[in-house]
Amino acid sequence: MKVLTKFSKKDLWTIPNILCYIRFALIPVFVVMYIKAQEPKQYLQAAAVVLASGLTDFFDGYIARHFNMITDLGKLIDPLADKLTQAALIFVLLLKVRWMFLLLILFVIMQLFMLIAGILMLKKGKKLNGAKWFGKISTTVFYGTMLFLVAIPTLNSTVTNILMLICGAFLLLSFILYVREYVIMYREVKVEERNGAK
Repeated sequence: MKVLTKFSKKDLWTIPNILCYIRFALIPVFVVMYIKAQEPKQYLQAAAVVLASGLTDFFDGYIARHFNMITDLGKLIDPLADKLTQAALIFVLLLKVRWMFLLLILFVIMQLFMLIAGILMLKKGKKLNGAKWFGKISTTVFYGTMLFLVAIPTLNSTVTNILMLICGAFLLLSFILYVREYVIMYREVKVEERNGAK
């Protein structure tokens, strides 16, 4: 709670941040609904929660940008809500999708790299300015794939494997391109350090 004291009450209750809080609240709702689901209608209801989360994600970003409601708190909690939602989707689908653990491994490696590289760059006075276009495309494909897998658990294994392969390919491509971004930033830092030493 001490972290929250760094932000004003105005920042805490902006519309985009309230929408972000809703996304956090939807995570346990989805998890419980999916785990308890037994009938097609119940899986569709769980998928509807995922869709609602995605829509709140879109609207909180749109409102923040177009109505000048971007806050430091929003920059902190928005990506956190994204990653927790994605992690929840992968973990519950581990129960019913055979090869989901491979996607989980890729997801964990990617997030650990982004976290460590981001911290190292921040220490050097650099940071990645927002999500890149390839990251946004990868996220869209990820949510689309997960939505199908949640809504229709009776998909045959061939279709499921194709969806997983597409999702994994986009995640891997995004990972490679983010690695490239951080390598470029690292080289820029080294050049600046050499120039500063002269």
